[in-house]
Amino acid sequence: MEISNLVVARYLDGRTLKGVTRDFSPNRAMFHVDPQDGSAPVELRFRQLKALFFVNTLEGDPARQDVRGFVHGPVETQQGKKVAVRFRDGEFICGYTLSWSPDREGFFMFPADVHGNNQRIYVITASTLEVKAGPAAEVLAQRVLSEAPLPGSSGTMRRPGGRPGAPPSGLRPIPPVGGRRPSGFLPRPPRGSGPETRTGTDH
Repeated sequence: MEISNLVVARYLDGRTLKGVTRDFSPNRAMFHVDPQDGSAPVELRFRQLKALFFVNTLEGDPARQDVRGFVHGPVETQQGKKVAVRFRDGEFICGYTLSWSPDREGFFMFPADVHGNNQRIYVITASTLEVKAGPAAEVLAQRVLSEAPLPGSSGTMRRPGGRPGAPPSGLRPIPPVGGRRPSGFLPRPPRGSGPETRTGTDH
């Protein structure tokens, strides 16, 4: 697959910028995006961002349901080893990485859902709450899926016995963007569902 320069930049404050980047490099803390609407280029710095999504199209597919978890994927592929990322805003994404290290400012990951709109994602490490690689990534995925809020529950969690409680420390719900949940934000799976249940939308 040819890597696209079409990007969706997600700011820490929840804003989104869609456009094209021609000078992005993980070795520089600043780059530019030419916005989709044709306005002047915008300078972005990593410290402003949660993540940068490299996408197939800027429009995406609002009706598409993303695959949950790793879908029984292999422990390691040519795109690296499994990685599970839980962001500070509550979004959760599974994929593969060749470059994750806790002391790096950011790293690339390839989404586990190869049929989604996201080709690859540059994750800003400071915007994450938890990152696990290798076998620990699968453990984190199962734990986060079990913690996910019920649809329409305004982010409340279910304690044993069915009583609603507060989200875990550091995990807060984020409002849907444009009426849709961000990619990888996982509602509670229905009874009897497996890791291949689909949910969320593409960026």
